[in-house]
Amino acid sequence: MGKPKPKKDVAGRKIVAENRTVPYKYHILERFEAGMVLTGTEVKALREGRANLRDSYALIRAHEAWLLNCHVSSYSHTGYATHDPLRTRKLLLHKVEIQRLRGRVEEKGLALVPLRLYFKNGRAKCELVLVKGKKVFDRREQIRRRIVDREIAQELKHRR
Repeated sequence: MGKPKPKKDVAGRKIVAENRTVPYKYHILERFEAGMVLTGTEVKALREGRANLRDSYALIRAHEAWLLNCHVSSYSHTGYATHDPLRTRKLLLHKVEIQRLRGRVEEKGLALVPLRLYFKNGRAKCELVLVKGKKVFDRREQIRRRIVDREIAQELKHRR
């Protein structure tokens, strides 16, 4: 058996990792695409799909953007040279974007969270989203709406 085929999205980007809990837990306000400063073994591990965005987040510190708690496992064929899996990684954004994000993140209740890691034209990218946390009743309402939509779709299907 060979390696599993990498997932690709509509734009043809090879998706490495995705944080699926973000749309459930947060209201997504804005999306940003950021490059990442990586070491060689990190790039190879990402190409193997060895990344996890589960508790990761981004910060703006000293006019720079940083990705924290993003777990990139070790590359399978590495020798003695390896990387720290939970290393803080620098994100590459334009100065104007960083300044705008800094202003928005300082607002009450907004956060910067990575949604997915992917390769675009051979370069590792991180899709960052500016989010606001959902309340419990918002989540319940979303679940109710999903159930109602599913029931309507089933009724329409049976009437055809």
